Amino acid sequence: MKTRKNHRRAGLIFFLLICLSIFFLFYDSNTRLVTDTYSLYFDNLPPSFDGYRIVQLSDIHAAVLGQNNATLLDAVRKAQPDIIVITGDLIDSKDDLAIVSPLVQALTGIAPVYFVTGNHEWRSGALNNLLSVLTARGVTVFRNSFVRLTVGEESIVLAGVDDPNGPADMKTPEALMSEIRAQVGDPFVILLAHRNDALARYASLNIDLVLSGHAHGGLVRLPLTDGLIGPSREWFPKYTSGVYTDGATQMLVSRGIGNRTGYPRLLNNPELVVAILRRTK
Repeated sequence: MKTRKNHRRAGLIFFLLICLSIFFLFYDSNTRLVTDTYSLYFDNLPPSFDGYRIVQLSDIHAAVLGQNNATLLDAVRKAQPDIIVITGDLIDSKDDLAIVSPLVQALTGIAPVYFVTGNHEWRSGALNNLLSVLTARGVTVFRNSFVRLTVGEESIVLAGVDDPNGPADMKTPEALMSEIRAQVGDPFVILLAHRNDALARYASLNIDLVLSGHAHGGLVRLPLTDGLIGPSREWFPKYTSGVYTDGATQMLVSRGIGNRTGYPRLLNNPELVVAILRRTK
């Protein structure tokens, strides 16, 4: 009888340990920020930009990491960025606007900040208010537009496209690239585009680097998978995390920071991306 009770007690303890392990695994996967650094090599990168550092924040979804986002901001500072880019889905609704102003004010104190819309901004009902807050805090908002970044006497182009949830008659990436080449010639081009599903299209336009998000890393990342669940709830989506190549075009996809999908992350921590531009030797 005593042996049977001991076995039951041991079984209960084992069951509780399994439950706690699963709980902490999910908790860690959804709350602990990781920084992933990618060195990206290009033959045509101007020498002055060799070592240029870009911090990419994507799919924040109004998440707050640490008190007043201190955890996120500390990670950005440690990355020592030359610029910071936000590749969409910063908010989900007008109720999220309260976190935006203090966050972007702190970010612009670290480095210049650039933003493109994601699908959630367009359906939030607060897009115009968001863009007003961003521009008032010194963030450059791309609306199918571009700027030139200069180091010394050399420059590259940083451009951004609105999410496809925007107006049906908005400027296309093809028109934007034609505009860039008409004004600048044939520069090295980095494109900010929230969605991760147009690598072939961008490669056909000879864009050098695309920074995207949207897929949330596939939510669940198991061995030998590139993410389990896609943004449209499809199984085994493509292009969910890391670097993908088509010809001379590289696309770096962030797993994102926040999560408003209704499904928890698993083995897929919130991610701060650091892209380091390198000139091929």
